Amino acid sequence: MLRFENVSQHYGSFRALNGVNLEARDGELVVLLGANGAGKSSIFLTASGLNRASGGSIRFRNQELVGMKPSQIVELGVVLCPEGRKLFPQMSVLQNLMLGAYVHRGDKAGNQRKLDEVYSLFPILAERSGQAAGSLSGGQQQMVAIARALMGRPQTLLLDEPSLGLAPLVVKQVFEVIQRINRAGTTVLLAEQNAYAALKIAHRAYVIESGRIVMEGAPDALMNNTAVRKAYIGA
Repeated sequence: MLRFENVSQHYGSFRALNGVNLEARDGELVVLLGANGAGKSSIFLTASGLNRASGGSIRFRNQELVGMKPSQIVELGVVLCPEGRKLFPQMSVLQNLMLGAYVHRGDKAGNQRKLDEVYSLFPILAERSGQAAGSLSGGQQQMVAIARALMGRPQTLLLDEPSLGLAPLVVKQVFEVIQRINRAGTTVLLAEQNAYAALKIAHRAYVIESGRIVMEGAPDALMNNTAVRKAYIGA
């Protein structure tokens, strides 16, 4: 279980997170809804150790993550797939994927098994393993980003806006893959502006506004909530 308890985080004088409490239980697919700037990415950057919490606790299976190095957090099993993909465009698909396995670089056999798994999940990446990542389509680049995160062997996968900028058909494919990852046993915390698609596959959901969790509940309840529909679904 990944649990935030009263977590705050600042960028200088700006408070990005303000007393956040949330959890993703083992095996769940939990969605985090919010507008741009609401704090979704700050939650992920703080959980992964790239930003340090100003206060509160972030625990993963009774291990305190606040103060740990990002590499240590990945080794524990919490892995981030960041917003905007953040690929190395001049490097090949395979090179990008293997960077995801960096903390496990001593386990060559295990990395090969994981590579085979991600190629079975994304067959197009096997076909284009030698191609520069930056030359791929937007949807294929998102596949590389997700696959690279999977190479880190996550027990909990943090997915930050995976559908951003993708065509509707590709969004459908990406969400199907996210469900497959979750059904295979990986806990997923998914930040998404595509509320309708995200709630359709979620077990639970939170709504964040101005760095605070303002609502949580079952997907159906949030889908039928007038304020949520108006703000995030457009109906």
